[in-house]
Amino acid sequence: MKAVVCREHGLPDRLDLVDDWPSSDLGDNDVRIRVKAAGLNFPDVLIIQGKYQFQPELPFIPGGECAGVVEAVGAAVTRWKVGDEVIHSGGSGSFCEEIVANELAVLPKPPALSFEAAAGITITYLTSYHALVQRANIQPGETMLVLGAAGGVGSTAVELGKALGATVIAAASSDDKLALCTELGADHVINYSNESLKDRVKELTGGAGVDVVYDPVGGDFSEPAVRSMGWNGRYLVIGFASGPIPSIPLNLTLLKGCSIVGVFWGRFTMEEPEVHLANIETLWQWFEEGKIKPVITDLFPIEEYEGAYAAMMERRAKGKVILTF
Repeated sequence: MKAVVCREHGLPDRLDLVDDWPSSDLGDNDVRIRVKAAGLNFPDVLIIQGKYQFQPELPFIPGGECAGVVEAVGAAVTRWKVGDEVIHSGGSGSFCEEIVANELAVLPKPPALSFEAAAGITITYLTSYHALVQRANIQPGETMLVLGAAGGVGSTAVELGKALGATVIAAASSDDKLALCTELGADHVINYSNESLKDRVKELTGGAGVDVVYDPVGGDFSEPAVRSMGWNGRYLVIGFASGPIPSIPLNLTLLKGCSIVGVFWGRFTMEEPEVHLANIETLWQWFEEGKIKPVITDLFPIEEYEGAYAAMMERRAKGKVILTF
């Protein structure tokens, strides 16, 4: 089958697109999914460089999530049948024409979404919902600052923050990205390429600061974001898309009475599976109601996987980057 293969750690130019990758064996409790589209996420950038916290053995197929159609089921499978439209999130293995997964690791595709849209919802929406609901306990009327607000997870945080009743301040690096954030419902925007993040937040909040910071970026903007927090604020550590992991002066948490809160969605799904399933139920219902809608602006055929990676690594992407088959 056709697959993108990582044989050695490095940048995307080290990856290979092959036509003869062998299909995996189908176990009794497995389903075989014909992949229609796959989502590219920041962990996919790290994993091919050997920098992610979980590393598959070389060689491997990258790609943490996909959407497709069940084309075969194992002898003991009870949850799925051939022809079902599904999505799968498994850390790696999605950038190929078909993937074999345990039936318990597969979810129904929301009927309201296309394969392209559904391929990118598990990691982004479920991370953001878990972050805002379980980790931040965000309340209607609170104010939230989203860094990297036009990116894959950032755009979902803007959308979900509004759905949960928050006032959302979206911060991004260009006016066209901020235009997208406004379309998603952001109440205020900050272009941190030419504006002081701290000064603008102070101005927009009347000096009170924000209740929640959603930070998937890290780097130079993290400390100003913490300095922009209000009393009892919650700073959500989502990731470090800019590269450097920031060093936050801990005296700021004392002075502001704020919390720095880690968000590790992957571990959460294993530690609190029942809560995770409840999150899925809520989000899938919101998709059906049209309350939330994935932003897909960067579609690449699998043959152009290097361009897809470049869009993410150069921070040009708005919304999700999707590879199609």
